[in-house]
Amino acid sequence: MKRINEQAGFTLIEMLIVLLIISILILITIPNVTKHFATIDEKGCKAYISMVQGQVEAYRVDFMTYPTLDDLVVKGYLKEHETTCPNKAEIVITNEGEVRLANADLETGSNS
Repeated sequence: MKRINEQAGFTLIEMLIVLLIISILILITIPNVTKHFATIDEKGCKAYISMVQGQVEAYRVDFMTYPTLDDLVVKGYLKEHETTCPNKAEIVITNEGEVRLANADLETGSNS
């Protein structure tokens, strides 16, 4: 005959303690992860603006004038779906050929 071990499983208290520890770890981790996503989006947008600025300069060398975003797409310097930052922020090209975020343009109050 086999003896039945009465201590074979976890008690309710032990399970609640484990769930409490896991919950605390999740609460600590989630805010840090969201901060990193915001940083990644910001850096990705800055890198994208630098890339578009390079395309603006290439267009200026070829055509001796500063382009609009539509000009860059029509002439093949950018693909149609590449006219916004990876985080979907709108970009603009000023009359002086500077690439910047559209909302930054509104905040500074410049007219382009």
